[in-house]
Amino acid sequence: MKNRIFKVIISAVIAMSIAVTTTGCGSKVSLNAGQMQEVDASELEFPLKEKKTISGLISYPANTESDPNKRTIFKRLEEETNVHVDWTAIQSDQWADKISLEMANLKTLPDFVFTASFSDSDLLKYADQGVIINLEDYIDAYMPNLKAVFDKYPEYRTMCTDVDGHIWAFPWIEQLGSEKTAIQTVGNMSFINKKWLDYLGLEVPTNIDEFEKVLIAFRDNASELQKTFGIDGSIIPMSCIVNDGDQDPAVLINGFGEGIGDMDKSRHIAVTDEKKVVCTAVQPGYKDGIAWLHKLYDEGLIDPEAFSQEWSTYVSKGKSGRYGVCFSWDVANIDNLNDWVPLPALMADTRNITPQNGSFTSGFDRGRCVVTAVAKEPALVCAWIDQMYAPFQSPQNNWGTYGEDDEFDIFELGENADGEKMLKHAPLGSASPVEVREAECVGGPLAVLDEYYGKYVTCPDDAQYRLDWIKDIYTPDMNKKYVYPNVFMTREDTEELSNLQADIQKTINSHKSDWIMNGFTDNDWNDYLNELNSYKLDKYLEIYQKYLDEFYK
Repeated sequence: MKNRIFKVIISAVIAMSIAVTTTGCGSKVSLNAGQMQEVDASELEFPLKEKKTISGLISYPANTESDPNKRTIFKRLEEETNVHVDWTAIQSDQWADKISLEMANLKTLPDFVFTASFSDSDLLKYADQGVIINLEDYIDAYMPNLKAVFDKYPEYRTMCTDVDGHIWAFPWIEQLGSEKTAIQTVGNMSFINKKWLDYLGLEVPTNIDEFEKVLIAFRDNASELQKTFGIDGSIIPMSCIVNDGDQDPAVLINGFGEGIGDMDKSRHIAVTDEKKVVCTAVQPGYKDGIAWLHKLYDEGLIDPEAFSQEWSTYVSKGKSGRYGVCFSWDVANIDNLNDWVPLPALMADTRNITPQNGSFTSGFDRGRCVVTAVAKEPALVCAWIDQMYAPFQSPQNNWGTYGEDDEFDIFELGENADGEKMLKHAPLGSASPVEVREAECVGGPLAVLDEYYGKYVTCPDDAQYRLDWIKDIYTPDMNKKYVYPNVFMTREDTEELSNLQADIQKTINSHKSDWIMNGFTDNDWNDYLNELNSYKLDKYLEIYQKYLDEFYK
């Protein structure tokens, strides 16, 4: 720990020494070198007696309000705390390109980054550079809401703490179910058009042969489907976005071979029942599954644009009623709920659903929000951020609010059984859950716990039906014992993994797209395995295995 603290202090001193001098005045950017700045807790009681201003950096979705201070949630927070936030806002689709530049410019760096979502590598890099400060002492002293979460669920404090005992970021936590019934266990659900099935006299398929026959029926009866349902545009038996998170079709190949599949589409790892970390994309079942997807593509059953289309295009075609099968977190984002049903696990060699890694501890983002070393009043910043963890506030930040001066409110303000104020989800109707929430919510650090439902907030309708889908349709086929847990590695291991992953992921994803389109031979497969081995796949898995062993030790 001493070495880490020493490195942080030295990094901060170096950063201070190279800070750009302001023209004409000669002042330098002053950095907090890591020591806690204590204040009297009474000075942080909200609303403050005198208004204060802090500065923050935030992202916002395209086509939504770009000025955070015009959002109802932040308006109310300013009234309740008497703290004004001077925001710098970056559109979400530009965030990845701009955030590193923002973090490198100490002269314009704000007090905190509200929607950072930094990777472990980012957190430890900025920590060692002295650009962000450690937060554990501030949490215990000035953040009663977050501390209460950590006290009740100590695993979250553990997951936020690095090997030297420091917490570098405030987390995002969303509990909706637990273990194999958690809402995060299956991201890229597959959905099938029940309206088309009923019209053609078909049943929901349960194995890969039945599935293929259904897609062929959609293809061969395209003109009839278009005419009957008034569809403008060609019929697409199955659409997806290959290598794109929840829109990827990986869930279809879970039943091939050993039944591991490839549910972790960024790291491509899974944990066997013997607690061994394996690369999912080198398993025989993966090979067979990709070959089967190529067969479907070769038969004209998969959208030709599946390898290149953007989300907006994918949704636009779905809203036109052109899909027979699609993939998403929620089909309501793509088409509508009434005409679609989830597609159960398909039997190939076996029937299995591999839960997503990290899902057994619910929704969790370790690097959601950071406090920078330029913050002159870090205790105030932390106390203000702690308001995001208040049980009545977190659901609003996560989903949206009430009393909006527009045509749609996420919540209605009501009362619980004890007569206390409670947020009650308004019906979504035909609206897209993603779009209406993005218009109101602010994201950032928060904690929505299972015990909040029925007391502070109702469970969202779309979350409840998704929980029911998982429990009734997918959990019974989750035959594997383990998922890879949320572990916080050292900077050295994190950076090595990041470097290795860059080549490994690129290789896996590019071959996956190519092979689904064009097919492949056994020689191609062997060359692919050799290529992955040349990128040190064995070392990549070795690092993951080390932390898995320590986790269970």
